[in-house]
Amino acid sequence: MNRLRMTPIYGDDETITHLIGIQVFTEASLDLGPIPGSSAKESLRASERLRFNISPIGVVSGETRNVSRGVCGLMQLSDEVIALKILSRLTPRDIASVGSVCRWFYELTKNEDLWRMVCQNAWGSETTRVLETVPGAKRLGWGRLARELTTLEAAAWRKLTVGGAVEPSRCNFSACAVGNRVVLFGGEGVNMQPMNDTFVLDLNSTNPEWQYVKVSSPPPGRWGHTLSCVNGSNLVLFGGCGTQGLLNDVFLLDLDAKHPTWREISSLAPPLPRSWHSSCTLDGTKLIVSGGCADSGVLLNDTFLLDLSIEKPVWREIPVAWTPPSRLGHTLTVYGGRKILMFGGLAKSGPLRFRSSDVFTMDLSEDEPCWRCVTGSGMPGAANPGGIAPPPRLDHVAVSLPGGRILVFGGSVAGLHSASQLYILDPTEERPTWRILNVPGRPPRFAWGHSTCVVGGTRALILGGQTGEEWMLSEIHELSLASSVF
Repeated sequence: MNRLRMTPIYGDDETITHLIGIQVFTEASLDLGPIPGSSAKESLRASERLRFNISPIGVVSGETRNVSRGVCGLMQLSDEVIALKILSRLTPRDIASVGSVCRWFYELTKNEDLWRMVCQNAWGSETTRVLETVPGAKRLGWGRLARELTTLEAAAWRKLTVGGAVEPSRCNFSACAVGNRVVLFGGEGVNMQPMNDTFVLDLNSTNPEWQYVKVSSPPPGRWGHTLSCVNGSNLVLFGGCGTQGLLNDVFLLDLDAKHPTWREISSLAPPLPRSWHSSCTLDGTKLIVSGGCADSGVLLNDTFLLDLSIEKPVWREIPVAWTPPSRLGHTLTVYGGRKILMFGGLAKSGPLRFRSSDVFTMDLSEDEPCWRCVTGSGMPGAANPGGIAPPPRLDHVAVSLPGGRILVFGGSVAGLHSASQLYILDPTEERPTWRILNVPGRPPRFAWGHSTCVVGGTRALILGGQTGEEWMLSEIHELSLASSVF
């Protein structure tokens, strides 16, 4: 197997001066099975074309195909073997390239079942399952969806207006997506009053509107907390600041239950109470919490994991030899299955605190996970990636794209920089490079991480326009990463 990789060469002013083409060869050990004789081959190929829904018309004539068999052993393999054992192992970009080789491969790569296998192998079964819930995904097709999510050619901003109301008005709430529903919990009301109510916005309805959900046993009111989705329709709430101060409690809510009820999880060895921390979920069952602000304004640099799939969950601090500087208002994003990426925040530097644009990663599939510095200000092993890095920020938005890329925008940015500018980083690259993504449409003036959620893996919803200190939750800005087909 081989691949032609085009690598940019940068000049002193960070502009691209040359492109170099590198041919990469990879040894592959594939069990392709026995190659049957030509007589049996023709009957087998006919049945396989039906199975793969590939039309033989205009692909390769029988005479040409027979000649090719004598020249290329690949032509002796069945369509099924080529699709299942070879093409399905490639990336979406590689499949698009293979389709331009000849008419036969072009017809093979038009198959939707093949594209689904390619996406599942490249992005993981969980991402594929989520993408299948996107309205209109079947009509869009896996081939087109893979192309648009790889190239981001269809990405665009649009503004939505929804009905209903979230009353009383508030800020510093937390929002999360459950399928195609947006859930909002808590927040800071008038005179710093902590709220503990729950609202839902169903995007599947013809005219979406905010609805108050009567939930039994609500947690104490809070703001500066995190709300995450686990196990399909379950929400997990952690931490924040309430009437009695900082919190470190954990609550679960099954949104699809007949009588939704918040249930407190009694967990052993909890982390310190905190607010403005960051959290994410792993494998649909594990909650990861990092950093934040503890009592007396002390910034934290710890990382904890809670497995919610066991009957009596126990918090476990992930032991590492070195940790990034303490911080709050940063983001944790899962990519590549079990890897997490930390970006930005208000970080401690000696006695001072600065907005950060540092990037750190950790692979939780390793026996002894450790933080690795992708780029940082004077951090151990730090190296500045190519391209133009986003300005330092906190309380921003970070979206994990299929394939491992991270999209960053919004937050609190100093100076005249536009917080709505989109930046992309692929941490899986040998030399990670920040890239600017220019998207048509009108972006929001503000985009905060706690008020943004990702729906169906293809839409980032920014809740509320801000007028002074008032949040207009009837106004939503949507960043669509793929074409909307309804």
